[in-house]
Amino acid sequence: MLTKISVRGAREHNLKGVDIDLPRDALIVVTGLSGSGKSSLAFDTIYAEGQRRYVESLSAYARQFLEMMQKPDVEHIDGLSPAISIEQKTTSRNPRSTVATVTEIYDYMRLLWARVGVPYSPATGKPIEAQTVSNMVDRVMELPEGTRLYLLAPVVRGRKGEYRKELAEWQKAGFTRVRIDGELYPIEEAPTLDKKFKHDIEVVVDRLAVKNGLETRLADSFETALKLAEGLAYVDLADGVVPGREDEAGSGGAMKGAGIPANRIVFSEKFACPVSGFTIEEIEPRLFSFNSPQGACPTCDGIGEKQLFDEQLVVPNEGLTLKQGAIAPWAKSNPPSPYYMQVLTSLAKAYDFDITTPWKDLEPDQRLIILHGTGGMPVALTFKDGRKTYTVNKAFEGVIGNLNRRMMQTESNWMQEELSKFQTAQPCETCGGKRLNEKSLAVKVAGTDIAAPTTMSVSDAKDWFLALDDKLTDQQSQIAKAILKEINERLGFLDNVGLDYLNLDRTSGTLSGGESQRIRLASQIGSGLSGVLYVLDEPSIGLHQRDNDRLLETLKRLRDLGNTVIVVEHDEDAIRQADYIVDLGPGAGVRGGEVVAQGTLKQIMKAKRSLTADYLTGRRKIEVPQERRKGNGHMLTVKGASANNLKDVTASIPLGTFTCITGVSGSGKSSFTIDTLYASAARVLNGARVIAGKHESIKGLEYCDKVIEIDQSPIGRTPRSNPATYTGAFTNIRDWFAGLPESQARGYKPGRFSFNVKGGRCEQCKGDGLIKIEMHFLPDVYVTCEECGGKRYNRETLEVKFKGLSIADVLDMTIEDAEGFFKAVPPIRDKMRMLNEVGLGYVKVGQQATTLSGGEAQRVKLAKELAKRSTGQTLYILDEPTTGLHFEDVRKLLEVLHRLVEQGNSVVVIEHNLDVIKTADWIVDLGPEGGVRGGEIVAEGTPEQVAKEPRSFTGGYLSGMLGK
Repeated sequence: MLTKISVRGAREHNLKGVDIDLPRDALIVVTGLSGSGKSSLAFDTIYAEGQRRYVESLSAYARQFLEMMQKPDVEHIDGLSPAISIEQKTTSRNPRSTVATVTEIYDYMRLLWARVGVPYSPATGKPIEAQTVSNMVDRVMELPEGTRLYLLAPVVRGRKGEYRKELAEWQKAGFTRVRIDGELYPIEEAPTLDKKFKHDIEVVVDRLAVKNGLETRLADSFETALKLAEGLAYVDLADGVVPGREDEAGSGGAMKGAGIPANRIVFSEKFACPVSGFTIEEIEPRLFSFNSPQGACPTCDGIGEKQLFDEQLVVPNEGLTLKQGAIAPWAKSNPPSPYYMQVLTSLAKAYDFDITTPWKDLEPDQRLIILHGTGGMPVALTFKDGRKTYTVNKAFEGVIGNLNRRMMQTESNWMQEELSKFQTAQPCETCGGKRLNEKSLAVKVAGTDIAAPTTMSVSDAKDWFLALDDKLTDQQSQIAKAILKEINERLGFLDNVGLDYLNLDRTSGTLSGGESQRIRLASQIGSGLSGVLYVLDEPSIGLHQRDNDRLLETLKRLRDLGNTVIVVEHDEDAIRQADYIVDLGPGAGVRGGEVVAQGTLKQIMKAKRSLTADYLTGRRKIEVPQERRKGNGHMLTVKGASANNLKDVTASIPLGTFTCITGVSGSGKSSFTIDTLYASAARVLNGARVIAGKHESIKGLEYCDKVIEIDQSPIGRTPRSNPATYTGAFTNIRDWFAGLPESQARGYKPGRFSFNVKGGRCEQCKGDGLIKIEMHFLPDVYVTCEECGGKRYNRETLEVKFKGLSIADVLDMTIEDAEGFFKAVPPIRDKMRMLNEVGLGYVKVGQQATTLSGGEAQRVKLAKELAKRSTGQTLYILDEPTTGLHFEDVRKLLEVLHRLVEQGNSVVVIEHNLDVIKTADWIVDLGPEGGVRGGEIVAEGTPEQVAKEPRSFTGGYLSGMLGK
């Protein structure tokens, strides 16, 4: 029986021959400074080897379909299980991927609606049923004995044509009578039909009187009629009306308003509405899939949205006049196009407005005419062509009409791309964003179509499905039992990992890294595997302390199923609740890669070299400031914000302070801060073309000169992007190398030192330093380029050196070393110092952007902004900057952010980390819950004031921190 995982001689990345034994079937937390080697040990060594061994056990044929891991740099590992990694990578950017589809909840919902759903007619709102021939015979035999009737096959229903050929074929088949547009004719005497009009033709299949023993003949006749009319048959009573429908008979015996005679019974083999003829051929799971032609809305192809021109983007700055170019797509040229200016001048004359009036001061109906046209009404448009002036009377199509027409007519990709900048995704007008067609939405379970539960949050959907069993018939309940169990289990797992606020139709691309990671975690618990090695990368990202407890319970449940759970984590609660802790360090980068401490919490606390232990024991801590800043006297006030789940929120942020926006997951922090505050500020201060969330107004922006958002998106998607290129330091480095005497003598310019252009780079590997070799069913192998030895440059370029180091050696330095190396070159030194101050001293100057984590990318962006000269009036907005940061790194980051505020700037941070929140000058706490139960301001004020608010979850945790 294996009891431990033994790792010997791990040297991946910066690991220095790590030897370690980890207990199996335990919750293990790997912690340490950012860059100390946590991911290198957990993911690049243990997970990679577990995955590689499992894939190697498969056949060569199966392996070609799987992405194989490189063999990690480790001597040997014993005690491994098949490994599953749950990383922060967003699940999918595909607009067709939603929370419900990723978790398979939607697959079970499709099955449920297909098996117990009842189709309803859109015309009458009544259920429609499919009938068998036996059902039809029984229904007719229920009529009073002696009732005379015609059995008809409705072969043509409301269609144009002459139908001469068809009539001849029916006569040949032995039918003798037809009813055309309500009149009975012998088939040979059928009138000539006008092909310009719509006709109804029914073939008389049989004439009968109801009596015992008629069943066999009736069944044969029904089969004939159904075959002729593609599943439909009419039974018309020769005298009187159908019993029970006497009250429906109006003048002439027709059913009021529906156009169906009261003496007629309609039978259908398919699901068909007798009134409108609305039919559903078959009710199968694919009918409810918005990814299949059977279920998708035909207008939006199942996306639920269409790209339409948006008024906010067409007129981004309402303070401008038409003459100044308020209409952005018409003001691309400078000065604006004379043609468009003449059109606007003519309109202004016709509708009595001035093109020198700011857009916001124009009357609403005047704006409507400019944007959407004159609605077909001609208007006198006056144009100048040289010296000649001429006037034409024609309808004006409107700016948006003009853009739509140009988008439809252009064949230029460039023009389509330019115009698409003024478009946003808006709900499809046909399905209203439901993604499905009319037939899919006509099928209902307990009176509800399949799209309705997907618009609910996880917690509301959970309640709805739990209550559903009581609304089903006994038969439906039996069929649905197993399906409902699966749906309820999956909703329960999502609830347990703190995602109860997410809507099921939320697209995967809009989820944060932490949310998508927890969704996959919920799926894994649902699979109920045991004996597996799970490796997780900071699952607590984006989680409020309150939800953290539920997450930890989930991880323990995964462990209790008989799995080994390794978590790379900085969260204090996770560390304290782990069965085993591994602390890496003592520093980052080249100064890390060693195991500083390992063991239980008690053993770790005694470790002398461990920074983690220092913070856990309180030997080190992030101090609460002595006093809170009051700000510069100005307020930034967002009024009436109602984007996403915000409920008409009004909140003020004092400028010149460090402000934290807090609240439980899904409470509306990003909607308020990013979608509303940042987007509006970027439009006003930076002239950005972005859509701002719905709000009434924002006051106080005049006291800021620019807004800078620093998020966690990658700094570059190619290996050629790195911290040096992103911060602009690489340009300075190239210029500096080009200025060296050796370069001057050789005539080398800065371009010689770029690995992106020909000249100085190694042409064998095109400046990549690596050559990719495809290995088909084995993983692609990247080998170091033989020509340049991975240095990216050719021999001549590498001959230019300073203090014995070439440009390739400089790119291979850590940022900390580069700061010292360039101490005499201020432009480079200052950028390196800023990168070092935000805690990235361990990263290499030329490290590929693709290898940086979200938190590292965010800090590179922060360093770039900090390196610029501060105006003292900048508004900085950061989204969870402590992601992936150890206690010590958080302390360093806070020093940098507070220094920005000391210079007079305003810093607004969305944050869950209590160490950050306790140092804030001001807090805006949203909640009280997530999703529809959030979106309100729960508390505003200093940390001390928020700590006293009983409704605030943040306040509850904060009071404990401040009490310490």
